[in-house]
Amino acid sequence: MTASDKPVIGFIGVGFMGHGMAANILKAGYELWIKGHVNRDPVEDLVARGAHEAASPADMAARCDIIHVCLSNSSQVESVIRGPDGILAGARPGLIVIDSTTADPASTRALAAEMAERGVTLVDAPLGRTPKEAEEGTLDAMVGCDAETFERIRPVIDCWAGNITHIGPTGSAHQMKLLMNMIGMGYGALYAEALTLGAKVGISPQVFHKVIGSSRMANGFYETFMRYVIDRDRDAHKFTIQNASKDVRYAANMASEASVVNIMGAAIKHYYTHVEAIGKGGDYVPMISDHVARLSGLDMEEEVRKGNS
Repeated sequence: MTASDKPVIGFIGVGFMGHGMAANILKAGYELWIKGHVNRDPVEDLVARGAHEAASPADMAARCDIIHVCLSNSSQVESVIRGPDGILAGARPGLIVIDSTTADPASTRALAAEMAERGVTLVDAPLGRTPKEAEEGTLDAMVGCDAETFERIRPVIDCWAGNITHIGPTGSAHQMKLLMNMIGMGYGALYAEALTLGAKVGISPQVFHKVIGSSRMANGFYETFMRYVIDRDRDAHKFTIQNASKDVRYAANMASEASVVNIMGAAIKHYYTHVEAIGKGGDYVPMISDHVARLSGLDMEEEVRKGNS
C-alpha cells in the first residue's frame, strides 16, 4: 500500500477502453503502473499524467496490489499471466487481478484455480459501453468474484464505472458479457440485413432510421450503429469486427458446453466470420452494414447518398 493507504494499481492493455479507465484511476489519486502493447501514444499520454511504466507484467506484479488486464482475447490473457515474465512470475500472495477482457469463461475458471494456488485472486470484470464512456468514467462493469473481494475492489472500479453489477463467482461475469455481446452483435447483423433488404425494395436508410429510430426498437447500440450508416461517422462505435467475431465464437463455445441450441448465435457468428475471412476484421462493428449490403450487390454508402438526394 502507498502512504495514503490506497492500493497501488497496475494496468495492462491501455487501448481504446483501457486508456480511459487508467486515466480515471490516475485522476482518483492512485499510484498507477502501466504496460502497453504496440501503440505508444496512450502509454506516453498516461506517463505524462503521472503513471509509471512497468518493464514487464512480472515487474508490475511485484509492485502492485491490484492489476487490471484489458486485452483482446483469452490467449493474450493467459500469456500475460502464465508467461515467463508474466504476472505469476512476480506475484505476491494477496495480489488481485481484475480481467476486463471479454474472455472465454472456461479459460477464466482455469486461470482462477491456478492463481489461487499461488495466493492470487482473479476477478472477471468485463465492460459495457464504448471508449467514450471509458474516458468519462461511466462504463458498465459486470463483476465476478466472492463478496469480500468485491467490497475490496469496488472503490477502484468506481473510478471508471458508472454502473457496477456483482454477477456472482469468478467466471460468471464473463458468461454474462458473452450473453450481452451475443445480443449486441446480433443487433448489428440484424440491422445490416434489414437495411439491405429495405434498400433493395426501395426504402432508403434514412426512411428506415426515421421509423425505427423513433420507435420502441431504438436503443443505444442502434443509435451508434446508425450514426455510422447515415452520417458515415467511422468512430461512432470503435469496436472491431475481429473482436466481435471472437465474442460470438466464445458464446457459441459456451452454448456447446451447456448443451444449449444456438441457432441464432450460429447465424450471427457467420456474418462476422465472413468479414474476417475477407480480411476486413479491423473494420468497426457498424461497418458490417457495408459488408452485408455487398453480399446482395448493394453499396450502402451509395444508398445513403441516394436517400439524401
